[in-house]
Amino acid sequence: MRSMDEQTILITGATDGLGRALATELARTGATLLVHGRDQARGRQLVEEIAGSDPSAKVHWLRADLASLDEVRGLADQVGAEYDALHALVNNAGIGTTLPGDGRRLESRDGYELRFAVNYLAGYLLTRRLLALLKRSAPARIVNVSSAGQAPIDFDDVMLERRYDGGRAYMQSKLAQVMFTFDLAEELAGSGVSATCLHPGTYMPTKMVRAAGIDPVSSLEDGVRATLRLVADPELEGVSGVYFNGLREAQPNRQARDERARARLREISDRLVGL
Repeated sequence: MRSMDEQTILITGATDGLGRALATELARTGATLLVHGRDQARGRQLVEEIAGSDPSAKVHWLRADLASLDEVRGLADQVGAEYDALHALVNNAGIGTTLPGDGRRLESRDGYELRFAVNYLAGYLLTRRLLALLKRSAPARIVNVSSAGQAPIDFDDVMLERRYDGGRAYMQSKLAQVMFTFDLAEELAGSGVSATCLHPGTYMPTKMVRAAGIDPVSSLEDGVRATLRLVADPELEGVSGVYFNGLREAQPNRQARDERARARLREISDRLVGL
């Protein structure tokens, strides 16, 4: 494994919550950080704060709204054009059960159920578009920030048009991330690129948890520790196709191990993102 100061790491959803805390921690390692978000002002503020704490920090801001697949493509193209290597991709960006929409069903700019689009499809497309760069940069890691809150996908109503519930929409999108991780691990075997996913912590004090009116259980530090381990721990070099609950290997919803379900999800995802 390369030393951290030789690595380039992309973190999506880095302007708030876990992503922000993870970016701040990784900046201290000397890695070149690509921090993503959709709010220009908050992104600039994050870069300034990290640079203010450590003027030698290598932090670069990338703006894209993951509710638009065109902007996801633009983000991937920008990374590919401006950076010669990518050693870790952390798909962290996501929206919770109530914010935005306050429980109402919303759609992305492409007309897809919003939580499925932002939490899953955006990361799916971004990862696919960056795979060639990750392979050229190997050893490299893909880390998908999922959740222990998982619900099986109803392939007859993936967009939840017949019966919508914000909690189910969120949990379905999070299981889709796990299923994608397992597919990636099999696909990338022998390439030097690993794929893992995790539930970083239970109800951490983040914006999405507060919006849902839930009292925090885990600390943000717990989530950072668990996620940072998958990004940077030398002992996990080559570990792939594993779901973690915090620091421990765990078992996700059983649909994640269903190869036929994963194949259906893969076909649907490729069609929806235009691959």
